[in-house]
Amino acid sequence: MQGLLKLSRWIDATTEAIGKSVAWLILVSILVSAVNATVRKVFDVSSNAWLELQWYLYGAAFLLASANTLRHNEHIRIDIVYGALSRRTQHWIDLLGHLLFLMPFVLLMDSYFVPWVTKSFLSQEMSTNAGGLILWPAKAMLLVGFLLLTIQGFSEIIKKIAIMRGLMDDPTPFVSSHASAELEGEALAGELKQ
Repeated sequence: MQGLLKLSRWIDATTEAIGKSVAWLILVSILVSAVNATVRKVFDVSSNAWLELQWYLYGAAFLLASANTLRHNEHIRIDIVYGALSRRTQHWIDLLGHLLFLMPFVLLMDSYFVPWVTKSFLSQEMSTNAGGLILWPAKAMLLVGFLLLTIQGFSEIIKKIAIMRGLMDDPTPFVSSHASAELEGEALAGELKQ
Protein backbone atom coordinates (compact mmCIF):
# COMPACT_ATOMS: atom_id res chain seq x y z
CA MET A 1 0.00 0.00 0.00
CA GLN A 2 2.92 2.36 0.65
CA GLY A 3 3.89 2.21 -3.03
CA LEU A 4 0.34 3.13 -4.03
CA LEU A 5 0.32 6.01 -1.55
CA LYS A 6 3.60 7.27 -3.01
CA LEU A 7 2.03 7.12 -6.50
CA SER A 8 -1.02 8.96 -5.12
CA ARG A 9 1.18 11.72 -3.70
CA TRP A 10 2.91 12.09 -7.08
CA ILE A 11 -0.47 12.28 -8.88
CA ASP A 12 -1.72 14.85 -6.35
CA ALA A 13 1.40 17.00 -6.79
CA THR A 14 1.08 16.83 -10.57
CA THR A 15 -2.60 17.78 -10.66
CA GLU A 16 -1.96 20.55 -8.11
CA ALA A 17 0.80 22.03 -10.27
CA ILE A 18 -1.30 21.80 -13.43
CA GLY A 19 -4.37 23.22 -11.67
CA LYS A 20 -2.45 26.25 -10.39
CA SER A 21 -0.70 26.81 -13.72
CA VAL A 22 -3.83 26.80 -15.88
CA ALA A 23 -5.47 29.45 -13.70
CA TRP A 24 -3.41 31.91 -15.74
CA LEU A 25 -5.38 30.90 -18.83
CA ILE A 26 -8.37 32.78 -17.41
CA LEU A 27 -6.32 36.00 -17.31
CA VAL A 28 -5.06 35.41 -20.85
CA SER A 29 -8.63 34.79 -22.01
CA ILE A 30 -9.78 38.04 -20.38
CA LEU A 31 -6.96 39.94 -22.10
CA VAL A 32 -7.82 38.35 -25.46
CA SER A 33 -11.45 39.31 -24.91
CA ALA A 34 -10.53 42.90 -24.04
CA VAL A 35 -8.24 43.27 -27.05
CA ASN A 36 -10.86 41.70 -29.34
CA ALA A 37 -13.58 44.05 -28.06
CA THR A 38 -11.32 47.11 -28.33
CA VAL A 39 -10.18 46.30 -31.87
CA ARG A 40 -13.76 45.58 -32.92
CA LYS A 41 -15.10 48.88 -31.49
CA VAL A 42 -12.18 51.15 -32.44
CA PHE A 43 -11.19 49.75 -35.84
CA ASP A 44 -14.43 47.96 -36.76
CA VAL A 45 -12.40 44.80 -37.45
CA SER A 46 -13.03 41.37 -35.97
CA SER A 47 -12.21 37.74 -36.48
CA ASN A 48 -13.83 34.50 -35.38
CA ALA A 49 -10.35 33.29 -34.45
CA TRP A 50 -10.26 35.71 -31.48
CA LEU A 51 -13.62 34.52 -30.21
CA GLU A 52 -12.66 30.87 -30.63
CA LEU A 53 -9.35 31.51 -28.87
CA GLN A 54 -11.31 32.77 -25.85
CA TRP A 55 -13.40 29.59 -25.87
CA TYR A 56 -10.28 27.42 -26.14
CA LEU A 57 -8.61 29.19 -23.22
CA TYR A 58 -11.65 29.03 -20.94
CA GLY A 59 -12.23 25.40 -21.89
CA ALA A 60 -8.60 24.46 -21.26
CA ALA A 61 -8.63 26.15 -17.84
CA PHE A 62 -11.81 24.35 -16.83
CA LEU A 63 -10.79 20.92 -18.16
CA LEU A 64 -7.20 20.95 -16.92
CA ALA A 65 -8.20 22.18 -13.44
CA SER A 66 -10.97 19.61 -12.94
CA ALA A 67 -8.60 16.97 -11.54
CA ASN A 68 -7.29 19.45 -8.98
CA THR A 69 -10.87 20.32 -8.04
CA LEU A 70 -11.52 16.63 -7.36
CA ARG A 71 -8.27 16.40 -5.39
CA HIS A 72 -9.40 19.21 -3.06
CA ASN A 73 -12.88 17.69 -2.73
CA GLU A 74 -14.40 20.91 -4.08
CA HIS A 75 -16.61 19.32 -6.70
CA ILE A 76 -20.34 19.89 -6.57
CA ARG A 77 -22.32 17.56 -4.35
CA ILE A 78 -25.69 17.60 -2.67
CA ASP A 79 -25.01 18.08 1.01
CA ILE A 80 -28.48 17.48 2.47
CA VAL A 81 -28.05 13.79 3.33
CA TYR A 82 -24.27 13.40 2.98
CA GLY A 83 -23.49 16.02 5.68
CA ALA A 84 -25.68 14.27 8.25
CA LEU A 85 -23.82 10.94 7.94
CA SER A 86 -20.78 9.79 9.89
CA ARG A 87 -17.39 10.49 8.30
CA ARG A 88 -16.82 6.74 7.84
CA THR A 89 -20.10 6.44 5.91
CA GLN A 90 -19.10 9.46 3.84
CA HIS A 91 -15.82 7.72 2.97
CA TRP A 92 -17.76 4.65 1.83
CA ILE A 93 -20.06 6.79 -0.29
CA ASP A 94 -17.06 8.56 -1.84
CA LEU A 95 -15.24 5.29 -2.50
CA LEU A 96 -18.26 3.62 -4.09
CA GLY A 97 -19.03 6.78 -6.06
CA HIS A 98 -15.50 6.85 -7.45
CA LEU A 99 -15.52 3.13 -8.27
CA LEU A 100 -19.04 2.83 -9.67
CA PHE A 101 -19.64 6.21 -11.29
CA LEU A 102 -16.53 8.36 -11.75
CA MET A 103 -14.08 5.73 -13.02
CA PRO A 104 -16.41 3.99 -15.51
CA PHE A 105 -17.44 7.39 -16.91
CA VAL A 106 -13.93 8.82 -17.30
CA LEU A 107 -12.55 5.57 -18.74
CA LEU A 108 -15.40 5.51 -21.26
CA MET A 109 -14.72 9.13 -22.21
CA ASP A 110 -10.98 8.41 -22.53
CA SER A 111 -11.69 5.53 -24.88
CA TYR A 112 -14.00 7.67 -27.05
CA PHE A 113 -11.75 10.73 -27.11
CA VAL A 114 -8.57 8.99 -28.27
CA PRO A 115 -9.83 8.09 -31.79
CA TRP A 116 -11.86 11.32 -32.01
CA VAL A 117 -8.81 13.51 -31.27
CA THR A 118 -6.55 11.36 -33.45
CA LYS A 119 -8.89 11.70 -36.42
CA SER A 120 -9.13 15.46 -35.90
CA PHE A 121 -5.33 15.79 -35.65
CA LEU A 122 -4.61 13.66 -38.73
CA SER A 123 -7.14 15.56 -40.85
CA GLN A 124 -6.04 18.94 -39.42
CA GLU A 125 -9.74 19.66 -38.85
CA MET A 126 -10.62 23.36 -39.03
CA SER A 127 -13.48 25.33 -37.56
CA THR A 128 -16.47 25.74 -39.84
CA ASN A 129 -16.58 29.45 -38.94
CA ALA A 130 -14.97 31.87 -41.39
CA GLY A 131 -11.47 32.67 -40.12
CA GLY A 132 -11.81 30.10 -37.33
CA LEU A 133 -9.00 28.16 -35.69
CA ILE A 134 -7.81 24.60 -36.09
CA LEU A 135 -9.96 22.29 -33.91
CA TRP A 136 -7.71 19.46 -32.78
CA PRO A 137 -6.04 21.43 -29.92
CA ALA A 138 -9.46 22.10 -28.35
CA LYS A 139 -10.45 18.47 -28.78
CA ALA A 140 -7.11 17.39 -27.32
CA MET A 141 -7.86 19.46 -24.21
CA LEU A 142 -10.97 17.32 -23.68
CA LEU A 143 -8.84 14.18 -23.82
CA VAL A 144 -6.10 15.57 -21.55
CA GLY A 145 -8.67 16.87 -19.06
CA PHE A 146 -10.37 13.48 -18.81
CA LEU A 147 -7.03 11.64 -18.59
CA LEU A 148 -6.05 13.88 -15.67
CA LEU A 149 -9.43 13.26 -14.05
CA THR A 150 -8.88 9.51 -14.53
CA ILE A 151 -5.52 9.44 -12.77
CA GLN A 152 -6.81 11.75 -10.02
CA GLY A 153 -9.79 9.43 -9.56
CA PHE A 154 -7.34 6.55 -9.12
CA SER A 155 -5.44 8.62 -6.54
CA GLU A 156 -8.67 9.38 -4.66
CA ILE A 157 -9.54 5.68 -4.52
CA ILE A 158 -6.10 4.87 -3.11
CA LYS A 159 -6.45 7.59 -0.47
CA LYS A 160 -9.99 6.57 0.53
CA ILE A 161 -8.86 2.97 1.09
CA ALA A 162 -5.82 4.13 3.06
CA ILE A 163 -7.95 6.47 5.22
CA MET A 164 -10.51 3.75 5.91
CA ARG A 165 -7.73 1.32 6.87
CA GLY A 166 -6.18 3.92 9.20
CA LEU A 167 -3.00 4.25 7.15
CA MET A 168 -3.29 8.02 6.68
CA ASP A 169 -5.17 11.03 7.99
CA ASP A 170 -8.04 12.48 5.99
CA PRO A 171 -6.50 15.22 3.78
CA THR A 172 -9.91 16.81 3.10
CA PRO A 173 -12.09 16.48 6.20
CA PHE A 174 -15.71 17.18 5.33
CA VAL A 175 -17.24 20.39 6.59
CA SER A 176 -20.87 20.98 5.65
CA SER A 177 -21.71 24.19 3.83
CA HIS A 178 -23.60 25.40 6.91
CA ALA A 179 -20.66 24.73 9.21
CA SER A 180 -18.32 26.27 6.64
CA ALA A 181 -20.42 29.45 6.57
CA GLU A 182 -20.37 29.59 10.38
CA LEU A 183 -16.57 29.21 10.45
CA GLU A 184 -16.18 31.90 7.80
CA GLY A 185 -18.51 34.23 9.75
CA GLU A 186 -16.55 33.66 12.96
CA ALA A 187 -13.27 34.36 11.15
CA LEU A 188 -14.64 37.61 9.70
CA ALA A 189 -16.02 38.64 13.10
CA GLY A 190 -12.59 38.00 14.62
CA GLU A 191 -10.93 40.16 11.98
CA LEU A 192 -13.38 43.02 12.59
CA LYS A 193 -12.67 42.97 16.33
CA GLN A 194 -8.95 43.49 15.75
